[in-house]
Amino acid sequence: MPNPRRNPFEGVTDYVSELGRMRTLGVHGTDPGGTSERNHASAWVPATDILARGDDLVVRIELPGVDPDDVDLLLSHGVLTVSGTRATAAGAAEDDYYVRERYHGAFRRVITLPEGTEADQLAAEFADGLVEITVRHGVRVPEGTRIAMADRSRGATTRTVTTEG
Repeated sequence: MPNPRRNPFEGVTDYVSELGRMRTLGVHGTDPGGTSERNHASAWVPATDILARGDDLVVRIELPGVDPDDVDLLLSHGVLTVSGTRATAAGAAEDDYYVRERYHGAFRRVITLPEGTEADQLAAEFADGLVEITVRHGVRVPEGTRIAMADRSRGATTRTVTTEG
């Protein structure tokens, strides 16, 4: 059952946490949280491509080593969330790693789709560790509506346009 009090900034905090973790990894060469269980705030972020194929928007997410049954796709208020888990390899706890760059545990990608996107526009496939989500007619951007603005300024304002020549 979904949490009715879900944090609306959850995707933003995931992104900021991942940036901080990547900075620590780059500066110190180690991930201080690498041995502990990762949660939504410290989840790894899989590589993602977003591209246009004709009128369709295509989202490709690399999930090597992830079982398709462990991947969840959720569309809510125009935001697509791809989340799940990658299981730790058997015997990995006993191994003595010198370098460990492949993360296991929770992952999440949060992607804002074009305004007005409905669930029936989405089709998803999983093949060889790659999730491909197609948003039919997702490239077409609806035109905005121009809003009139009344000028309630005190006193008259004049703008002069000059041309050189």
